[in-house]
Amino acid sequence: MKYREITGSLIERNGKYTAVLNLYDVSGKRRQKSIALGIPVKGNTRRALAQLEELKREYAGAAGLLRNGKRESPLFADFLKDWLKITAPTIERSTYQGYESMIGARLEPFFRERKLRLYDVEPKHIRELHQSIFDDGCNANTVIHYHAVVRKALQYAVKNELITENVADKVDRPKKGKYLAAFYSKEELAALFEATRNDSMSVVIQLAAYYGLRRSEVLGIRWSAIDFDRGTISINHKVTDGKENGEYRIFTEDKLKTKSSFRTLPLIPAVRELLREQREKQERYQALFKKSYCQEYLDYVCVDEMGKLFRPNYVTDHFKLLLQQNGLRPIRFHDLRHSCASLLLSQGIAMKQIQDWLGHSTFATTADIYSHLDFNSKQESADAIAAAFMPEEMAEEEQTQDFGMTMSM
Repeated sequence: MKYREITGSLIERNGKYTAVLNLYDVSGKRRQKSIALGIPVKGNTRRALAQLEELKREYAGAAGLLRNGKRESPLFADFLKDWLKITAPTIERSTYQGYESMIGARLEPFFRERKLRLYDVEPKHIRELHQSIFDDGCNANTVIHYHAVVRKALQYAVKNELITENVADKVDRPKKGKYLAAFYSKEELAALFEATRNDSMSVVIQLAAYYGLRRSEVLGIRWSAIDFDRGTISINHKVTDGKENGEYRIFTEDKLKTKSSFRTLPLIPAVRELLREQREKQERYQALFKKSYCQEYLDYVCVDEMGKLFRPNYVTDHFKLLLQQNGLRPIRFHDLRHSCASLLLSQGIAMKQIQDWLGHSTFATTADIYSHLDFNSKQESADAIAAAFMPEEMAEEEQTQDFGMTMSM
């Protein structure tokens, strides 16, 4: 049968344009989809119409519409790219970049080589994808991530009645591997601080270690979020990087990973002194470089000598280089976060308190990552089981000794 072309129109909602698309399933039944364009109505009609036409093309591509108005299932490799464009407004930028990388690096080549159309994809192809990832030396967690992207794309196709079932649901995912976080001891952290104290990134490293901050969080610390009088530091901003319209750029925003990531923590004395030194450095560099000093990031703590924000990827690469140059055990920059948690546990801090310190959204996340390091709770269990098997005579003797010690105190 003939399939109807996707049509659409513009409507006004709260002073901004919304696109309304008319989508048709295989039986010809119409289903409308509204997409807020975020474009002000006044003076932007031509721009909104152009965006409407682009949406119609994208949805037509995902649905496999041909120029003669008949529908043919698209190549799955093409469908993945079209699905990603349509999904982009509904997901985080970092999530989009991750999906884009996975599709470009592996999924598109895998399915394009096999010339599979959307309705041709079967469970066996998903299993072959899994095996190809394992064959490249990747672990089960990597397979799970790729499986999730394929499943999401297929679920979109099911929801829009392009296919009748999600074949990815018929394929078992491999069991997720247990991640054991690497971490530095307090002696190793002290050596790291000493080795890097004259490096421009010293403040980044120490703040990440003291507070267990994510890379984006530590780069997002601003002077306006530090209250020296009250002795607090607020984690409420982040710095990330990525491509936008084909160009690399840095993004600064008041949007963290989860609601729990927003937190206000006490200003540790050593950090207070670190920040005082950092502010003095910045004032000195501003006076030295004058007009050449970057004025865009004056409120940010973690900047280089010219006042420019450290790029997230630079932090990762330079940290690795610093460890090599100073003969320190290799760990990732993110492992400074794990090192902080390990030290807190070794000092007897409860897991719930560590969850709040690190800004995890759930207690389960904290426990899943760090339970194997919680020696204190295990020692209590060991003492309890030892006491349970202790002969009665020895137990009575210990109780007598404990009583005597209590009386003498």
